[in-house]
Amino acid sequence: MTPTAINTLLADVRRVQAQGTHVISLMRGEPDFPTPAHITEAAVTAARRGRTGYPDNRGELPLREAVVAKLARENAVTYDAGREILVTTGATLGLAAALMALVDDGDDVLLPDPVYDAYQSPIVLAGGRANAVAAPIREGRFVLDFAALAAAVSPRTRVFLLNTPWNPVGTVFTRQEVEAIGDFVLAHGLTLISDEIYEAIVFDGRTHVSPASLSPELRARTVLVNSLSKTYAMPGWRVGYCAAPQAVVDAMLLILQQMSRGPATFIQDAAAVALSGPQDAVAEMRRGYADRRAQVLSALAGIPRVRVLPPEGGFFAMVDVREVGIPSNDVRRRLLEDHGVAVAHGRAYGPGGEGTLRVSFASGGANLTGGLERLRAGLLQS
Repeated sequence: MTPTAINTLLADVRRVQAQGTHVISLMRGEPDFPTPAHITEAAVTAARRGRTGYPDNRGELPLREAVVAKLARENAVTYDAGREILVTTGATLGLAAALMALVDDGDDVLLPDPVYDAYQSPIVLAGGRANAVAAPIREGRFVLDFAALAAAVSPRTRVFLLNTPWNPVGTVFTRQEVEAIGDFVLAHGLTLISDEIYEAIVFDGRTHVSPASLSPELRARTVLVNSLSKTYAMPGWRVGYCAAPQAVVDAMLLILQQMSRGPATFIQDAAAVALSGPQDAVAEMRRGYADRRAQVLSALAGIPRVRVLPPEGGFFAMVDVREVGIPSNDVRRRLLEDHGVAVAHGRAYGPGGEGTLRVSFASGGANLTGGLERLRAGLLQS
C-alpha cells in the first residue's frame, strides 16, 4: 500500500511552513461551508434524547428509508431499504467494503487514469490489482477511451470503478457516455462500483446520471456509493451509504462487521433529516461553488503555455501545464517553495495526469483569492 497523495503532499507543505513560509492551500477537497443548521440541530436533539447507543450495523432503518426515498426522487432508481442499503462510516469505508466483497486474490479492477488515488490501496487490501487505463484530454475535458478499456479487459477483470463527477478531473459523464459505460460493463460481465459523492455539484446545466437508473440489468451489476460529506458540507460527520443487490449488500455487511459498527446513532438521525429535509442549502452551496469556479477560470486566464480545463462538476479545476515543459511535480514544488501556494500535481492521481495541476476551490473567500493570486504569479514565471 502507499500513502494517499494528499497525505504525501501535506508533508511537503509542513516542511515549507517549518521554514517560515506562509502557505495558502488550494489542495484539499474539504468544503468550507458550515453544515446546514437544521442538520446540526437534529444531531443535538437526537443526542439529548439518548440516541447514543450502538446502531443497527446495516444502518438505522429511518436513514435507510431516507436513502431509498432520495435515490428514487433524485436518481430515478428504486431499492429496498431492508435488504439493499448499507450505511457506512463515510464513502471511503463503503468503497473498501465493496471491493473486499467483490474482488478475490489476483482479480483485476479497471479504473480510469487519472483518478482519485485513494482507490489504489483498498484494491490491494482486497487482493486485487488496479489496472489503470489512461484517459486522454479531448476538446478541453478528460474522457474515457473505450478502445483502451476494452483492450485492458482480461479473464481476471471483475470490477470497473467509476467516479462521476470525476475526481480529480471534473468531467461529468453525459447520459450517452454513462450508457456506453453500462454497455461496456454488461458486455464484459463486470460489476460497476459507482462513486457518486460529487453528484450535487455540477455546473452549466449538467445533470448527474446514476448508472443504476439506466436498466434493470445494469442496476443488478452496480454498487452505488455515496456520502453526505460534499453535498451537505458534512466531511467530519463520517456518514455514507451504499445501494446494491441484496447478495452484494449482505457480503459487504460481513466485511463491515469486522471494521465498524457504523456512524453514531445520533449522526444517522441527522443524516436522515439531511436527506429528507429542505434542500435549499444544497442549491445555495452549488451556486457558491459555481461563483468560485468562475473566479478560478478568470484568475488563471491568459497565462502563456497554461490552460485551465473548465470543470463540469466537483470543486477541482485541472490546469494544463504540459507546454511548460517540465514535470508537473516540479511545477508544484516551485509554486509551493517560491510562491507559498499548495496545489496537487496531476501525476499524483496516475500517469495520465502528468502535465496538469489540480486546484481546489472547496474553500473560498480570502483563501481562494490569495491563493489564486500566488498561483497566477507563479505560473507566469514558469
